[in-house]
Amino acid sequence: MKNIAEKNFKSALKFVYSENDTLSIIFQNNEILLGVVGEFNNNIKQLEEITNTNIYTRGNSILVKSNEKKNELVKNAIKFLSEQFIINGTIEKKDVISSVNKFMIDEKNKQNKNIEYIIKTPKKSVIPRSEKQKKYVRALKESEIIISAGPAGTGKTFLAVAVALTMLLEKKIERIILSRPAVEAGERLGFLPGDMREKVDPYLRPLYDSLYDLLDFEKIQKKIEVGDIEIAPLAFMRGRTLKNSFAILDEAQNATDTQIKMFLTRIGENSKIVINGDPSQIDLPNKNLSGLNRSKKLLGHLKEISVIDFDHTDVVRHPLVSKIVKAYSDQKTE
Repeated sequence: MKNIAEKNFKSALKFVYSENDTLSIIFQNNEILLGVVGEFNNNIKQLEEITNTNIYTRGNSILVKSNEKKNELVKNAIKFLSEQFIINGTIEKKDVISSVNKFMIDEKNKQNKNIEYIIKTPKKSVIPRSEKQKKYVRALKESEIIISAGPAGTGKTFLAVAVALTMLLEKKIERIILSRPAVEAGERLGFLPGDMREKVDPYLRPLYDSLYDLLDFEKIQKKIEVGDIEIAPLAFMRGRTLKNSFAILDEAQNATDTQIKMFLTRIGENSKIVINGDPSQIDLPNKNLSGLNRSKKLLGHLKEISVIDFDHTDVVRHPLVSKIVKAYSDQKTE
């Protein structure tokens, strides 16, 4: 169904406007309709709550009853969700949230303009959810070094891992290196039980989770075993030169200025380095030791380096996460 549906997407939906502010969205394919509506109408219920509209299902149609502006908001959300279902065969809760993001409902940003930003991995196609995320994906593909900063849930790590994985599978690089400060306050691994891998694995688990979400568990394990994917604490990166590699430093707000300089200078031929972090979540005993913001200031003017700053409007996890991030951010400015 996927290839056929992609070719005929424009004819998959029909929109009929009535005089009583009712918009009828007619589906030519019931499979797409069921995917958009979701089990027990959960997707529609969530869309109703987010947009504060009344949405009904009738036969092969979805009916929206609201004012003209909100009808258009829901219309574009349904179009996005339909395309998401066609591409991935499923719709997640975060997709419903993303479907009403401003860039998805702005008429200047038609869906076909987002195709170039789609990251196709074996398990799913990853679609940037905001203008900043699209800018970030473009930087990941074009720049040699990328520094991104912003709150949790903005896709910094996930998008970087997705781009890195596609480059590995397309043999554009030979290896992915994923790293982060192993222990937030100085990497004192000796106090943890077990061998070295058991000591550091809990701190690197989010990196594993991103990989498993994009490629089958067995294939990830095989690539780790043969060295195509390496997951290591930041302390292990000193003295190395990374060639034909895509290296990502996660949680960089907990790396010192010296550590970030060390990581950046590992770059070798045909390699990319990504530095990600959230300046609002520094766990170092002395927050002034964090090198993330300093690296942005020192290196942002270099043409080979892209700096991306995310904010609460780019959060795609849950609408409440965005509200929490904004509340804390507003408090700091008071």
